[in-house]
Amino acid sequence: MENIELELYIRAGKIACIVRKDAEKYVRPGLKLIDVANFIEQKIVELGGQPAFPVNISIDSIAAHYTPVPNDNTTINYGSIIKIDIGVHIDGYIADTATTISLSDMHRPLVEATQQALEKALAAISIGKRFSDIGAIIEKTIKSYGFKPIYNLSGHRIDRYVIHAGETIPNFNDRLNLGKFRPGNTYAIEPFATNGAGFVEDEKSVTIYALVYNPKKISKLSNESHKFYSYIYSLRRTLPFAIRWYTNIFSETLIEKILQELTFKGLLTKYPVLVEKNHGIVTQFEHTLVIDKQGNIIVTTDHC
Repeated sequence: MENIELELYIRAGKIACIVRKDAEKYVRPGLKLIDVANFIEQKIVELGGQPAFPVNISIDSIAAHYTPVPNDNTTINYGSIIKIDIGVHIDGYIADTATTISLSDMHRPLVEATQQALEKALAAISIGKRFSDIGAIIEKTIKSYGFKPIYNLSGHRIDRYVIHAGETIPNFNDRLNLGKFRPGNTYAIEPFATNGAGFVEDEKSVTIYALVYNPKKISKLSNESHKFYSYIYSLRRTLPFAIRWYTNIFSETLIEKILQELTFKGLLTKYPVLVEKNHGIVTQFEHTLVIDKQGNIIVTTDHC
């Protein structure tokens, strides 16, 4: 990893850290989710970054992949558990961070279990450490509070313009995962915990999408779809996006029609909303770290 790359990761991480802390102060009962999303995403841009993905605002048993849709009237209720997952990129160098906001004391132990799992996992990471060993620490910490990790959600390696770059860091002792932490790589450590079954399932609803790059298929798109694809790709490449970002340029009806064509032609990835299998409450915390060529562990999304 070159020095300029490390510098961009650190800059993106600092923005993500500031915005996460601002979001924790901003969120309160009665707010619309779309107002929270706009606050977070506008703050990212004001600080010199771009959203790496639409901010995920996942309430209670929803674990991930919910971002407000156009004219979303969903509001935050007192007592809710709100997960805020924020991604920031600068020229494709991504920092990914998440926090859980509890609007009552009812689920405080569940929040603490996840937060402690992240802190202990980060403290144990070193060059050559197996991903499964970190998963074991996460699992043991969460279970010590009487809860379960989400077994089918995980942390992940990050590359330039790629949020999930193949390797995964499990939230349990997955002995089949032979991955190890290596210098020059960037990782997101992302424990989830629940008082439910410990697994998430796809819902039918989708609020987050990403383009798939395939030049042969792109050339066969209709004029409207080609224009839409080219516009988004010029801004984001294959980073995820939300419909609400583009309704000031394309009508919502037209976007829905275009997404159908992109799906049919294999040029669109959909990210279904993920919900806990038994509708248990889910909590989440996340930091991004970079291991530089000297082997130093640099947590980019903390200490802002």
